[in-house]
Amino acid sequence: MASDLPSPEASVGAYAATLIQGRLRRLVALQAEVLADQEQEPLHHMRVTCRQLQITLHQFGPALTLPDPAAAERLAKVGRRLGCRRDLDVLQQRLEQGFGPQLPEKEAEVLRKLLKQLRRERKLAFEAVEEGLKGRRYLKLLAQLQGWLRQPQTTRLGEQPMRAWWGEFCQGAISGLVLEPGWQLEQPDGPEAQLQLHQLRKRLKRCRYGLANLEPLRPEALAPWLERLRAMQQHLGDLHDLQLLDQALNRQFHDAPDRVAPCLCSLLLEARDQAWQAWRQQADGLLTAAGRDALQRLPLEPAAG
Repeated sequence: MASDLPSPEASVGAYAATLIQGRLRRLVALQAEVLADQEQEPLHHMRVTCRQLQITLHQFGPALTLPDPAAAERLAKVGRRLGCRRDLDVLQQRLEQGFGPQLPEKEAEVLRKLLKQLRRERKLAFEAVEEGLKGRRYLKLLAQLQGWLRQPQTTRLGEQPMRAWWGEFCQGAISGLVLEPGWQLEQPDGPEAQLQLHQLRKRLKRCRYGLANLEPLRPEALAPWLERLRAMQQHLGDLHDLQLLDQALNRQFHDAPDRVAPCLCSLLLEARDQAWQAWRQQADGLLTAAGRDALQRLPLEPAAG
């Protein structure tokens, strides 16, 4: 909707309020479909919208006087519940539509057992989602934000022209990104490496959504970076899904998974190697001197107009 697009001529506070209004409206609109649990996509969209709103509140926090200073953290808790359920949906889909058709008949029973366990976990995850979305704290938070939007309160920064502060907000979005330890990993194996990659994936999301909030002021500068960050995030997302699937296999079987389901494990390893190579190609391009310099120059680009 056009009203959801912030005006480049707005103050920082008004610019942020328009973004918050759009995210909040979408959250409310998606709730009924998510609780009906008939399709997977509404939950995916709600998870993304919840993360976008959380990042928007955090990004523009210095310019806003919100009724609940911990609003972003409260949204993060809801987002984690949505994320657990979404992860199980993705794993089930990858097994049924991706790996399942490639498995020999003798591993079909292994697949059925694993899918049965995932369906049980999915049911429990949905109960947690339902509890969170119907909970008093979440509903109170939505009501507080809706009340704030009727008469937004801001700090002195919120009264300043958004165009004049574009560079600072851009710098805040990219600051420290290339210093995350996950960039330097040689292989994705082991708990520590997986944790670092998970943290890097979350940092990429914050950067991407933060820059997307600023895109109306400098679309020609930010659009290529948003696409590049989206691709990086996707490769790390593939690795994350495959790691979760490997963990599910280890939980399901007493014997080593590669003895119980050697073909499935081989397919997982091949998919992981492909995702890792695609990720390293993207990562290495950004980590060059030229790549880092181009990223650091972004905040110096003047806002359009």
